[in-house]
Parts: sequence; C-alpha cells; structure tokens
Amino acid sequence: MKKLHTALLILVLTLAGCYSSSERNDNPIGRAFTNRTSNVQVEGEGIVTRMLSDDVTGARHQRFILRLASGQTVLISHNIDLAGRLEGLREGDSVAFNGEYLWNAEGGLIHWTHRDPAGRHVAGWLKYKGGTYQ
Repeated sequence: MKKLHTALLILVLTLAGCYSSSERNDNPIGRAFTNRTSNVQVEGEGIVTRMLSDDVTGARHQRFILRLASGQTVLISHNIDLAGRLEGLREGDSVAFNGEYLWNAEGGLIHWTHRDPAGRHVAGWLKYKGGTYQ
C-alpha cells in the first residue's frame, strides 16, 4: 500500500510540473497566452505593477503593466489621443479593462481600450477610480 501511495504521489507531482500556471488557467487571457493567440477581445482587472513612459510615436499611448489575479502580467497600451489619460495612476492601483489582446512572450498586450471613431472595431474601455475612459 505504501508503494502505491508513493507511486501516486510521484505521478501527481510529475503531472503538476508538466503545466505552467498559465496553461492551467481557463480564462480567455490565459488561454490566449498559452496558445499564442492574438486579436482576442478580452475583459479583466489587475493591479498596476509598473508605470512606463508614454509611447509618443504616432498616436500617443499611456502605458503600464497590470498583474492579473492569475499572476499573469499584461501591458496596457491606452490611446490618449482618442481617450482620456488615467490621471494620477500609480503602482498598486486597480484598473479594469476591455480591449484587444495581442500575444507576446512577456504576457501580452491589451490595446483598443477606447472607442473606434470609424466604428469598425469593438469599443474598449478602462475603468479607474469610478471613471470610464474610452
């Protein structure tokens, strides 16, 4: 009986080590990351872990990193030429989002967090301290 328990324990530990936490994650962002899928409309919430400088090449984008409840991180790239800047945003703040996920090895990027003036793309948004930015 002891050999059976030992064998089962080894099997469980071996199988647990075969999958990363993002692979076990069944949420749309986790699946998109695991499958290296892009152009997926997603919604979620996370905590700001890092503020980045604005991207000022072409349309200006406010950029920051969010850590999701799953532990995965995503880069938010929010077009501030089309939608308002999240003023006062700091590390540790909570931000909800709706946008398009693009895969990258660091966890992914969320963009289209705003309305589409041409009306051809699903409108996204960010929610921060009671405000909606789109």
